[in-house]
Amino acid sequence: MKRLRRRSGYRPNRRLTQRGAWLKRFARWALVGAAGFYGICCVSLLYLKWLPPLTTSVQIQRRIESVFSFEKYRKQYSFVRLSDISPHLIHAAIASEDARFFAHHGIDWIEIDAIVTSAWQRGKLDRGGSTVTQQLVKNLFLTTHRSVVRKIPELTLAPLAELFLSKQRILELYLNVIEWGPGVYGAEAAARFYYGASARSLNREHAARLVACLPSPLTREPEEMDRRSARILARMRAMGW
Repeated sequence: MKRLRRRSGYRPNRRLTQRGAWLKRFARWALVGAAGFYGICCVSLLYLKWLPPLTTSVQIQRRIESVFSFEKYRKQYSFVRLSDISPHLIHAAIASEDARFFAHHGIDWIEIDAIVTSAWQRGKLDRGGSTVTQQLVKNLFLTTHRSVVRKIPELTLAPLAELFLSKQRILELYLNVIEWGPGVYGAEAAARFYYGASARSLNREHAARLVACLPSPLTREPEEMDRRSARILARMRAMGW
């Protein structure tokens, strides 16, 4: 083979050979990293089937951001059972964030189809289609930074979460870990921070106003959410709540 190469004048490109070797090495390590990440997520989901999370990736993200921004950071987080959360808040969250929560398996393909159709007609993407399950895995394992890189694991982890956890447990975890203000995580901390009450005692109005903040919890205040909370209350009534 070497003689044939010499006779034909063939000379292997050393740079291309090295580049190919580096690409193979990178692909190998990327696969190992992805397998490790999903393995950790599966073990975590099994743990979360019975026990509350010690922390979340979004909580860690906010802690790191506070260090670099030199801002004071006080974490307020108290895990409570779903039975200790007002049904009004549960209904408001479902009505606003994921109306087909009990019908899908982590990804709402009907909503995604509607969003794609709307984006095609309007020429822009004007709303998201993340389900409650997707938002849960984002908070647990990913970050708030929007990108395709984040969306891919979010879409693949959501069905895994549905496989490991019941719908009731997903709701319980979701309402306990979502961000509701600077350093404020979960329904109990949010209820006490904004209304000086427990999550169990929230009325319809307060529940709708809290849920109205969820798309942008760092910039929205419940008392400023008149129009959005009214729409959420209307959706709740339309769903029989």
